[in-house]
Amino acid sequence: MFDAAPMFHTVLIANRGEIACRIIRTLRALGIRSVAVYSDADADARHVRLADVAVRLGPAPAASSYLDADAVLDAARRTGAQAIHPGYGFLSENASFARACAEAGIVFIGPTAEAISIMGDKITAKTAVGARGVPTVPGVAHAGMTDDELVDAAASVGYPLLIKPSAGGGGKGMHVVEAADALPGALAAARREAAASFGDDTLFLERYVHNPRHIEVQVLADAHGAVIHLGERECSLQRRHQKVIEEAPSPLLDAETRERIGRAACETARSVDYRGAGTVEFIVSADRPDEFFFMEMNTRLQVEHPVTEEVTGIDLVEQQLRVAAGEPLALTQDDIVLRGHAIEARVYAEDPAAGFLPTGGHVDRVHHPAGAGVRVDTALEDGLDVSVDYDPMLAKVIAWGADRDEARRRLISALGDTAVFGFTTNVEFLRMLLEVPAVASGDLDTGLIARVLDSLEFVAADERTFVEAAVLIDAQPAALPRANGAGGATASAFGSGVSGRGGPRADGPWARRDGWRLGAPADRRYRLRYGDSMREVRLVGASVRTDDGLVPVRMTDVGDGRVTVDVGGEVRTLLAHVDEAGVALVRQGAVIRVDVDVVSYAADAAGVADPEIVSPMPGTVVVTYVSDGDRVAVGDPVIAVEAMKMEHAVTASVAGVVTMRAARGDVVARGQVLATIVADPGEGDE
Repeated sequence: MFDAAPMFHTVLIANRGEIACRIIRTLRALGIRSVAVYSDADADARHVRLADVAVRLGPAPAASSYLDADAVLDAARRTGAQAIHPGYGFLSENASFARACAEAGIVFIGPTAEAISIMGDKITAKTAVGARGVPTVPGVAHAGMTDDELVDAAASVGYPLLIKPSAGGGGKGMHVVEAADALPGALAAARREAAASFGDDTLFLERYVHNPRHIEVQVLADAHGAVIHLGERECSLQRRHQKVIEEAPSPLLDAETRERIGRAACETARSVDYRGAGTVEFIVSADRPDEFFFMEMNTRLQVEHPVTEEVTGIDLVEQQLRVAAGEPLALTQDDIVLRGHAIEARVYAEDPAAGFLPTGGHVDRVHHPAGAGVRVDTALEDGLDVSVDYDPMLAKVIAWGADRDEARRRLISALGDTAVFGFTTNVEFLRMLLEVPAVASGDLDTGLIARVLDSLEFVAADERTFVEAAVLIDAQPAALPRANGAGGATASAFGSGVSGRGGPRADGPWARRDGWRLGAPADRRYRLRYGDSMREVRLVGASVRTDDGLVPVRMTDVGDGRVTVDVGGEVRTLLAHVDEAGVALVRQGAVIRVDVDVVSYAADAAGVADPEIVSPMPGTVVVTYVSDGDRVAVGDPVIAVEAMKMEHAVTASVAGVVTMRAARGDVVARGQVLATIVADPGEGDE
């Protein structure tokens, strides 16, 4: 696939994380020198170490680093880069940056600035593609419309309708409105979110398509007039308009519709004289799979591009580089053959059980899956600090199979072998979602996740889990807190199958913690906590004490972070990580955290109203809905916190008078008190 002579000798990647690592992989295969850029938050990131050269851009905030076009261009000039690959996000769809590259004599690996401008504005994009006969969703799309004008025009669109920002993508600022009285508030929120995400608060309205499916087509075009498509991807599994799982090809389309939607995508590209790799997004009603409407064109590489690569065997980054270097496409439409099926799952730093709130923090250890048909695009590695300054996507797990069910089953297995130890991710949720019957059958739509979320049963610790945790903690040589306050590294009846952080192993009979003494061994008691659940596990020798007597227990380290634990002849193999405070076990994609020797029991606060309003996540205060001395009712919004491009409004749980403890612009920690409420007399009484 690769030519011996590179088309560029040096390329700068104006991005970070997994996409920067993925671009570096192709550059290395082509023999092209790679230049990484980084913020202070990413100084130790994987993409920085993988690149041949790395240049600091600035402090952590994206506006002062990855979005600083002048700093990126300066880095390119200083390193002799002939071209800049923008990846996705950040400057990838910034027409001004594309123009600045051209003025600096540096190749922008993407389409022309004019194409970006037209397709980056959904209003002008609809006009351009409509002129080429591409069907568009009915709606109202005029530049500069005020909220009042949009409210007046909404009646002609009808309800339910969809508010969409003219700039940007990724579901930011999109709101479904069911009735007229909800429209003014939704418009205000959409403008605020669009301005924060894209610097442009222009909005338009579209008819909301019932049972919508999100289908997109990958296109390639060169500077010599050739345009082809590489088939479609199904991206209907979304939450809050953010894609979660994508696949190629779509299980919905038949051959005739696939051919028509591909032609429409190519006409879309021709409408702006497109060059490079791009994606044309369509909305299709599940009730009318032969009818599709243009939504937008993403003038860049997509997050989900690996599934297309897996079913076509074509490296899209290589194609971008060749087109940017002026080469004609070496492929024709007849060369594109889809083989098998591929599905991708996005691993996010978020907590699905807590409403998908962002998480992040220190990665104690990460375990990536491997095997036939499995691919992982990632920047995650042990010791990485995941900042809330950027998008929460951490990695992508991709599986290919001869057919859709084989790809799905391989991905389920791969996710079960994926673990991030240190903070909560969505891996367990992804695995469960792939086993939902509607997903297994391909009966998808963009509202499916919202409908099934409450029915998903997240894995919890069972009695066996506590035994496994006790055995693993007992076996590791790191210092752990003891119930009587004693600590120290000690030996164990189970050996040292899993090592944690801590001091050296102590020697001699007095350092053993297997209960050795003259006569029968003593019980080793471990008080363990999982959430609000407490258990005491008693180990004696190489056995666990149960109500029925002693049951033999055996642990074996099988390598690659895995151990087997045999309890009375029942063996389970699992991923595990032990640290000074306890152990994390992986079961069915769920990381179950069990802490050891908790001194006090947490009170059960279920159902008790709390006069303190605390931040549910680390982030920045973006809105204060009330002021000191204001009176609120239960459920009234008090303050909104934003992290990883998601805004979360925190509401009052009691009625009373508010005292604010945080202001707009404040950076707050998870659990920080944002406001207090002096409850009205009798509030919360039986």
